[in-house]
Amino acid sequence: MNKKKLLLIGGGIILMAGIGYTLQRKKPAKTLYEDVKVSRDKLEMMVLATGTVQPENRLEIKSPVAGRVESVLIKEGQVVKKGQLLAWMSSTERAALLDAARAKGEEEVKKWEDLYRQTPVVSPINGTIILKNVESGQTFTNADAIFVLSNRLTVKAQVDETDIASIKVNQKAEIVLDAYAENRISAIVAAIAYDATTVNNVTTYVVDVAPEKTPEFMRSGMTANVNFLVSSKKDILVVPNSAIEINENGATVLSRGADGKKKLVVVKTGMSDGKITEVIEGLTENDIVLVKQLGTSDDEKGFNPFSPFGRRKKGR
Repeated sequence: MNKKKLLLIGGGIILMAGIGYTLQRKKPAKTLYEDVKVSRDKLEMMVLATGTVQPENRLEIKSPVAGRVESVLIKEGQVVKKGQLLAWMSSTERAALLDAARAKGEEEVKKWEDLYRQTPVVSPINGTIILKNVESGQTFTNADAIFVLSNRLTVKAQVDETDIASIKVNQKAEIVLDAYAENRISAIVAAIAYDATTVNNVTTYVVDVAPEKTPEFMRSGMTANVNFLVSSKKDILVVPNSAIEINENGATVLSRGADGKKKLVVVKTGMSDGKITEVIEGLTENDIVLVKQLGTSDDEKGFNPFSPFGRRKKGR
């Protein structure tokens, strides 16, 4: 057999392999199904939003006169009451007199301390100290905020305008802080903004979400995710969304009867959370529905396009 004949035979084998591979590729993949039992479960519909932890009311405490802090009586994060003493301060004149008196001895200092009393700094409202800008001995002007007070921390959530109709004041919500993702904080909607904000053609409304109980680890400026509970149902029949198909008959599922045969069942559906859907009519508890999965047929397994016989035997 000469070289030309060998080339022709080799070319023919490769051509046959290519044709066989093309035919195999055209074979439709075998549809596989997973049996799923119809069960009862809890179903919740949520609106999701992101936001930032901020004080509901942020109050800066400033001194009416410039001077020096003699002593600070509170620390950041401390809860204070209206009228509570926060610090003692001296005006610039008092501080200068006391500094001059110290050069003359303790008796002179005591004399001026009795004649020129310290000025108290008190809390104007109930709240939490979220910022302390001064320490004992530090000087300041009357434009400086020496303390920042918040009555409570809330989450300012940005809710899309398409979802705002589902949000109501006093509606239940759940806060999850990025820094403490394992902790879920129960909350309620405190207020909904009347004015919208539009950024990059996306319109949102600010919704104030107040924790029912503010945890100690919650800090102003933290990023948060908020889940607004729109509706909830318990002990209802549900099936996976992937089991439902919409066609000319409406919503249908493929069910497996007691005899093992498949049958198409028309169902009436209710609420859905995007993963599972409520079934109102058409199915009962413990019925079997088939969830379609796109699998690979057994005929395609082991195919070898480079073999003149088109496939490999199992075990080789």
